[in-house]
Amino acid sequence: MSFNAFFLFYFGLRFMAADNKLTFWLELNSIVDFFTIPPVCVSFYLKTNWLGLRFLRALRLLELPKILQFLKITKTSNSIKLTKLLAAVLSTWLTSAGFIHLVENSGDPWVDHQNSQYLSYFDCLYLIMVTMSTVGFGDVVTKTSLGRIFMIFFIIGGLVLFANLIPEIVDIVGVNQQYQESYEVVRGRKFIVVCGNFTVESVTAFLTNFLAEDTGDVCTEIIFLGETLPGLELETVFKYYSAYTTFLHGSVLNQEDLKRVAMGSADACLILADMCSSDPYVEDTSNIIRVLSIKNHYPQTRIIIQIIQSHNKVYLSNIPNWDWRRGDSIICFAELKLGFIAQSCLVPGSSTLLRTLFIRKKNTKVRRKILRHGNAFESNDYRVMTYWLSNDFVDMTFPDVCRLCFVKLDLVLLAIEFRSGIHGNSILVNPSAQIKLHRNTMGFFIARSKVEVKRAHFYCKVCHSDIYNPELIKKCHCRNKFRTRSISDKLRLHREMLYFHDGEPVKSRSLGVLPASGITAGTAATMTKNYSSSLLDSTGMFHWCEAVPLEQAILKNQEQTTSALHDHIVVCVFGDANSILIGLRNFVMPLRASNFTYQELKDIVFVGSLEYMKREWKFIQNFPKLLLFPGSALSTGDLRAVNIRYCTMCTILSSNLRASTNPTLVDAESILATLNILSMQLKGSSTSGEAVGRVRTPENKPEPSYKRIPITTELKATSNIQFIDQHISNKSQISGQEMDFSTTSSSGAIFSDSFLDSLLSTTYRNHHVLALLQTLVTGGTSPELEEQLAEKNMLSGSFNSIGLVAPRARCKLALIPLSRSLLMDSRDTFGDIYCKVFNLFGILCFGLYRLTEEPNPYENRCVIARPPSDFKMLPTDLLFCLVPFNNTAITDPSV
Repeated sequence: MSFNAFFLFYFGLRFMAADNKLTFWLELNSIVDFFTIPPVCVSFYLKTNWLGLRFLRALRLLELPKILQFLKITKTSNSIKLTKLLAAVLSTWLTSAGFIHLVENSGDPWVDHQNSQYLSYFDCLYLIMVTMSTVGFGDVVTKTSLGRIFMIFFIIGGLVLFANLIPEIVDIVGVNQQYQESYEVVRGRKFIVVCGNFTVESVTAFLTNFLAEDTGDVCTEIIFLGETLPGLELETVFKYYSAYTTFLHGSVLNQEDLKRVAMGSADACLILADMCSSDPYVEDTSNIIRVLSIKNHYPQTRIIIQIIQSHNKVYLSNIPNWDWRRGDSIICFAELKLGFIAQSCLVPGSSTLLRTLFIRKKNTKVRRKILRHGNAFESNDYRVMTYWLSNDFVDMTFPDVCRLCFVKLDLVLLAIEFRSGIHGNSILVNPSAQIKLHRNTMGFFIARSKVEVKRAHFYCKVCHSDIYNPELIKKCHCRNKFRTRSISDKLRLHREMLYFHDGEPVKSRSLGVLPASGITAGTAATMTKNYSSSLLDSTGMFHWCEAVPLEQAILKNQEQTTSALHDHIVVCVFGDANSILIGLRNFVMPLRASNFTYQELKDIVFVGSLEYMKREWKFIQNFPKLLLFPGSALSTGDLRAVNIRYCTMCTILSSNLRASTNPTLVDAESILATLNILSMQLKGSSTSGEAVGRVRTPENKPEPSYKRIPITTELKATSNIQFIDQHISNKSQISGQEMDFSTTSSSGAIFSDSFLDSLLSTTYRNHHVLALLQTLVTGGTSPELEEQLAEKNMLSGSFNSIGLVAPRARCKLALIPLSRSLLMDSRDTFGDIYCKVFNLFGILCFGLYRLTEEPNPYENRCVIARPPSDFKMLPTDLLFCLVPFNNTAITDPSV
């Protein structure tokens, strides 16, 4: 009676608070009160007890989820959904059992209750559960007509209820138990945490590269912390790599989840991004907030983050405890991807060369054969490594050290990390002789293993001066005597690494900028005289001009366009007024680097939608020699209008918009445009009116050749290369290896975005390698430039060319042919050519671009990274080189 008095009072409160008094009488709680409260009052008055319809009180369990939310007991989406499902199942079960209990114990009224039977409430619960689960033992059955009619309808509704709700409850409970456990740290075992936005492509590329057999790091455990549960395809990937990976459900934004994955003990935290995200800005800001959350709770944790748009990088430097010296690194998709493609425009095949040197591939015993002249070479053994140079190299110039490393140690030294109190740490690529090595200088080598690289660290003038076998150079006994440093030297070195001269901390390294102290007066005067006519931006890193209006850059007259454009770069862009911006500034900047003279700059013609180019133009309007042609790469007429047959390179950039969930259709426009350009390549003859070129054989006999249009195509999905190159080996059964078996990829004609996912694990093992890669492909970015772009969103000019001599003194990638003066003998090897070119011109060679097997009408070439010293050279070979900034001999045809 007390409970019913409370419900009656509650009924009155609800009635007074109801907004609509009419609909209040039709609410479920009101109907329950109608059938339960009056019978109790009547039974109290008549002094007679009757159960009646009290079982309807079980329907009030449907209000339980709402009450638990009011009390903040259930907070997560899974717990709220679970309580709702349990409330629906329990209320249905208890109410149905109560009805059967009433009619079976009372009997049918039209037979004077003669067919009643005694069933306890537990028997009724048992009957309902057996019926709902479709088991039906038959030990408890209904005898009344009302009970059997109810069971007919309940069987239909119970099947639906049991089939839908019970599996969901099991899934929620099972998933919570499967992915909600905590990671247990094992002493002596390294582990990393991977979070962010997971896709099947990015996770597969990362795991394939990270677990490469030749790295020796397969014992490192990988903890994936996902904010959403993995789909079936992604779950299959985790199951395949279950020996090395563990997936946990949670978020790095939650401190409890950070404790579950033991973030403070992790060797590093890697944050993935979705390159095909429909909103790159939201994707970047989400990852930046993840970094902030991790650094706030665990400031010492090393973080490697993927960023889509380059202008969002500046926000990371504002995060407390962000420090590149600890290994914190940024992999910017737009900056690196477009930088690679831009370098391919200047140096064909460079993207494949750098991919081979900077990415470790799984050891699949794949041999890339150069069948011409019977040569074969396994070119994927070499990669870029870093190690400390011996202190016996102190006060030696970089050319002397580089020459010694190649001749005595069989190592190619590309660059060094130069410490300067004013500029912080700079990575100098093939610097001039004015730079002398300091103590504890880090070198960047091309080698096959750490054992080879350590030769440069163990080298001793006293013990190894008369040794010419590199394998015999090992740690000597006198090493400690010559390497001992005093405590004052260690403290001074530590201060130089952490602070500027004025005491401000170094926030990030300066990339590829030669310190002003390394420029002599004569060199500065020569550079000022040669480059005084060109305008540079305020940082001195790029060519600059006054903002060009869009109307002046548009090509309108087709006849004038065709006759004027030669040796230019054609860039095919897909997009419209609503497409996501690619960020063409990242593509233009490497092509407008200040280490090129103004005369070396090539015209860049963008072919695409005018509505899209209007949105991109405000970011690139301060760069010289840029032109626009409204059209489409799918139109042969538009391609002829920009004189594509005489371009230096044609680049096809893929749109950022994910057109379809099918990965094949994402690159549909890029594939069709590539095939359209390839169809324009016709065989030349002496009567051809298309000005098809001729080549001369060594016997000075002219032969007709094909007019090849060089192309570099960006593909989102690596597997789509099969639609461009029909010669992919059918024996490749490993995902992602299509690139290794493709002729177009080996020649550098294809750039796949999956390369950037593989770069993540390379950065984890050595963040200095990423810094060198950025130096080579971006044209020379700097923290000052990034802050300027973030503040003004454009480059600002500077008319003081004298003060900008040091930033221009940077090395550049180049592809040069073997001249007759260099290839004196048919027996010359790569080691001979390396020494000749380096001694004569200071040019550092580290790769070959060789013609593939005959027949080769289009002169297709393949990349060979760091050939052995005894590798025989051919007259048709091209050399991948690092050319000093002031070298003019390379442009002289007589050389």
